[in-house]
Amino acid sequence: MHKKIKLTFAGQAGFIVETADGYRIGIDLYLSDCCQRYEGLKRLMPFLFEPQKMDLDLLVTTHAHYDHFDPDSVPLMMQNRKTKLIAARDVKEEVEKLCLENHRITYLKVGEIFENETVFIKAMPCDHGEEAPEAIGLWIETGGKKIYVAGDTCFREDYFINAEVQKPDVFILPINGAYGNMNEREGARATSLIKAKLSVPCHFWNFAEHFGNPYLFMQEMDEKYPDIPYTFMRMGETIEI
Repeated sequence: MHKKIKLTFAGQAGFIVETADGYRIGIDLYLSDCCQRYEGLKRLMPFLFEPQKMDLDLLVTTHAHYDHFDPDSVPLMMQNRKTKLIAARDVKEEVEKLCLENHRITYLKVGEIFENETVFIKAMPCDHGEEAPEAIGLWIETGGKKIYVAGDTCFREDYFINAEVQKPDVFILPINGAYGNMNEREGARATSLIKAKLSVPCHFWNFAEHFGNPYLFMQEMDEKYPDIPYTFMRMGETIEI
């Protein structure tokens, strides 16, 4: 019997996966307010986690946008000399600016795999537009559980009927409908195609400019796909999968 795995929502598109043995994987963690300094996008959600105290085994980044690869927080999360960075290839330029240790970094493009004794990660296709052509989704297996992270992507039916991503334990998807991402209706449609045991929408409410209305997603799901399970997680909430 597989032990429980904990999933914590860190806000925006950020999640923390922790195995029963304490192995910790951070995904797209945005823990600062760097987007205001660089892009004028003010963070609206509270700071719940201190990056220097994250104690991660892996930090996984789906693309180089600063609300996914946080240049203020990544060096602090990696200063323990333990955390390894698994990242889309467009992150390399940002990594070089930060002078991070190359031997702790693995870059992935679609179809490539990172694997160790605890976790299997495969880079899956996503479509985040011309400004992020190397962005990836993630298929993660650990502790007998499967997690599909769509990444920042528009709706592409061919992605979501792909046999490789069918019926995960958890499906994580954006619903903000801006900057090339699925909106609430499209997110609900993707959820209906994936057939996950549980779907978790994200990428809303952190910036005024990013849009995203969880109530619209809920309406679409309840009206069109009432038998498909989903949940909204508040920032800092942990569930078991």
